Amino acid sequence: MDSFLIRGGVPLRGDVAISGGKNAALPIMAAALLTDEPCVIRGVPDLSDTRFMADILKSLGAETKWEGETLTIHARKVRGYADYELVRRMRGSICIAGPLLGRLRKARVSLPGGCVIGARPINLHLKGFEALGAEVRVEEGYVKASARALKGATLFLGGRAGSTVLGTANVMMAAALADGVTIIESAACEPEVVDVAAFLNEMGANVSGAGSPTITVTGVEKLHGAEHQIIPDRIEAATFAIAAAATGGDVTIRNARPDHLRAVLDKLNEAGVAVAERGACLVVRRAGTLKASDVTTLPYAGFPTDAQAQMTALLALAPGISIVTERVFESRFMHVSELARLGADIEIEGPSAIIKGGRPLSGAPVMASDLRASAALVIAGLAARGVTRVNRIYHLDRGYEKMDAKLRKLGAEIRRVRNAERG
Repeated sequence: MDSFLIRGGVPLRGDVAISGGKNAALPIMAAALLTDEPCVIRGVPDLSDTRFMADILKSLGAETKWEGETLTIHARKVRGYADYELVRRMRGSICIAGPLLGRLRKARVSLPGGCVIGARPINLHLKGFEALGAEVRVEEGYVKASARALKGATLFLGGRAGSTVLGTANVMMAAALADGVTIIESAACEPEVVDVAAFLNEMGANVSGAGSPTITVTGVEKLHGAEHQIIPDRIEAATFAIAAAATGGDVTIRNARPDHLRAVLDKLNEAGVAVAERGACLVVRRAGTLKASDVTTLPYAGFPTDAQAQMTALLALAPGISIVTERVFESRFMHVSELARLGADIEIEGPSAIIKGGRPLSGAPVMASDLRASAALVIAGLAARGVTRVNRIYHLDRGYEKMDAKLRKLGAEIRRVRNAERG
């Protein structure tokens, strides 16, 4: 099992290119199951999650071919059963259920795994399938859905923590081949949902309203192959921007979408970080002292929960009291105890982290609990004095493409080691 060894205190400087968005790539890869013609998807990041998804598609009968960051998927014939040993590895695999139900009118998918960051029930996915006329059962660890015909319906997908991104994508994909018109109310507005809708439309679907709380899907009889470019990963861009700020660096972030990052950029400015937009580039600089700030995570276009851990690490360096409130996932502060090992002064009170910032951080061995916690610990290690060892970085490999190589290009002293190797 790999770890990162980081010698901190080096400001990040230079250029970094952002990879394609993982959270858009996974449902788009699944959407290729909706047609028996080839689909060419460009900008697919090379991650353990995208490789797992490709394995799942192959297990369903699809042919896959990688050429760099271009993935061709040809699902001539598809079976409706997904293997447990593959699906259990990541939560995103549930997004194959919608395409299988849409194309075959049946799906049998194991309940998925993923990061342990609190309850993320798939009840809204199932509610959407039932609204389209499917019979849905959960038994023996599997979701089993079937329908003689799928019919358009008006349905509400709001949940306790807001809208569901994967649930919205799943219902959109199933509805693309349903009879009639489907109206999804309280749909997720995230850019990744917009990207999935764009791909479906390129395949011949009729989806409108993506990016708003109301999405309309007019079903069609058949979808065809298409080519598509994945949007840049907004969370990777946010992570590198926060890392530049934490180290007092000067970093140009290329292949970014500033319009997808307004809440993050606003909070960076509030914290004393200068961010300049230059087309598809962000220039992030910090020369002075960080400032305390309050952050509350919300569904898009609010501050993303997937950048909360990274921002918490940054605010631990800012003199004064900062409050970070988590409104999306109830168990997303597991990184706090590990940040404390580096010297951060943070207390949890209900859904909020109270940060007494400004204390210098010093290197120590830490343990990553999930994908974004991994990124937060790497950021803290980059800013800390001495050597930090971040263990269990397989979490990080799920969502960041070659993060250590990208950081080294920016001047960071970071290397990947086996746990048996001593730093």
